Amino acid sequence: MLNILQFRELIVKSTLNDLLMYSQNAEELMVFTCAVESLGGHYLKQVKGPALGIYQMEPQTYNDIWQNYIHNQGGLLLKLFSNFGLTYMPAEDILIYDLRFATAMTRIFYQRIKEPLPDYRNVDAIWAYYKKYYNTELGSATKVESINKYTNFLHNSHLRNLILV
Repeated sequence: MLNILQFRELIVKSTLNDLLMYSQNAEELMVFTCAVESLGGHYLKQVKGPALGIYQMEPQTYNDIWQNYIHNQGGLLLKLFSNFGLTYMPAEDILIYDLRFATAMTRIFYQRIKEPLPDYRNVDAIWAYYKKYYNTELGSATKVESINKYTNFLHNSHLRNLILV
């Protein structure tokens, strides 16, 4: 499990700021998605499936984002190239080892959705948005289990932060 304070500051906020996509709502949605999908960074590859990285993005989704969204957004493509040292679309395994890039791709995934991001103070709204768009009705995530994973990520990381400091 990642250190939540460092994850927020060094990965999520810095990445979203570089993309000019930061908001507290976006930050919390990224944290929630990471908590539920990979137990806060515990899994870097889906145990019985193709999903990759701390957000468990499927290669098909990654490729779709590049081919059908990023390539049509010149300013976004430029931000990705300049902030991540890219000159072309990287192979999807970058989602495993580049936490900032995985965060960028997940935020871009959510950026494509017309519905506004949920309020960062409303975990029920965050859950509903995550379930509807990221996990989908075909996904196995349940509300109680997901909110427990999120709460544990926040709580356990916080306790560990106090112990290790």
